Amino acid sequence: MGSLLPETGSLAFLGPPMEAAVGLAVQEVNEAKTGITIDYTAADEGDTDTKAYETSVTKLRSAGITGMVGAAASGVTKLILDGNVAAGILTVSPSNTSPDFTDFPGKNGLFFRTAPSDLLQGEVLGNLIAQDAHKSLGIIYQNDPYGTGLAAAIKSTFESTGGKVVAEASYNVGDAQFDSQVATIKAANPDAVAVVSFDQFKTIGPLMVNAGLPSKDFYLVDGNTVDYSNKKDMSVSLEGAQGTRPGPKLADDFTSRVQKYWTGKGNGEVKDFTYAAEAYDAVVLMSLSALAAKSTVGKDMAAKMQEVSGGSGNGTKCDSFVKCAKIINDGGVPAYQGYSGESAFDAKGDPHGAVIGIFKYNADNTYTRTN
Repeated sequence: MGSLLPETGSLAFLGPPMEAAVGLAVQEVNEAKTGITIDYTAADEGDTDTKAYETSVTKLRSAGITGMVGAAASGVTKLILDGNVAAGILTVSPSNTSPDFTDFPGKNGLFFRTAPSDLLQGEVLGNLIAQDAHKSLGIIYQNDPYGTGLAAAIKSTFESTGGKVVAEASYNVGDAQFDSQVATIKAANPDAVAVVSFDQFKTIGPLMVNAGLPSKDFYLVDGNTVDYSNKKDMSVSLEGAQGTRPGPKLADDFTSRVQKYWTGKGNGEVKDFTYAAEAYDAVVLMSLSALAAKSTVGKDMAAKMQEVSGGSGNGTKCDSFVKCAKIINDGGVPAYQGYSGESAFDAKGDPHGAVIGIFKYNADNTYTRTN
């Protein structure tokens, strides 16, 4: 098994929770001694600007992987998926939320994702903005499959409530200057601003505040709803800003296990656990599918993914790798209930449903889950 997750690039700040969760899951599967052992290789995804993934994915394929966790960015997965399919690699992303993947051509049943389509997150955020009595909205978004898909979903939902998107401004991955985008939004004087970005928000946020746009009217997404309490990350207060992110509230024992694993490897503490549950579940589901198929061949594992996730087969519910593996070894069919929520796959490799959390920023730029 390999992972292609961001150690560098615009999503690097989201790398630690996913890398830590994958490492923990690999360790726990191997320690369970149920009949499957994972030989794990990690590689850096970078982003579509740095293109670190080009070297990394070649390294992973050369290592003979048959299953991959990643990529994190929808834009990167679109660039590597054909090659993975051709190599027979089962690819499971913990964070590809572009709506395009539901009917993406050429998947051949070898692509799954444990995160939901942005159609759902966009609906939740668009409705939240409307429920907060905003009538006009400006959107700054990243010009890639993730950004365009989520921005379109937010706009569609918000305008269906009677609101109006009065300004839109895009930027490209790798851009470092955002003055013109902020000026475009400010000129339209919207009631609220949605920002669909990765760590570019560290620059965009202060520009918006300094332009006179109130932080209480900012709406963020999974790519940028993180802890900004370190003043090196955010020089202004985001008090009152809100953001959405897929995933239920995580159990303390899970976050403690992830933290213990990661710091035990000599790393600093994980500050946010964004997509940690989805990454952990990706490893568990691939492992269960291999155990059920009695094979580590990509297409054989893929054929069992929907079944072990509870998406088909009327399996017995189980909430850990150990419990689900016992069901398989006893001749039964498991239905894994993971930390990421509703992980049961449909026939297209998407989870049947999902929980979308809503968060609000405090004066010190930490945030609190409100729903």
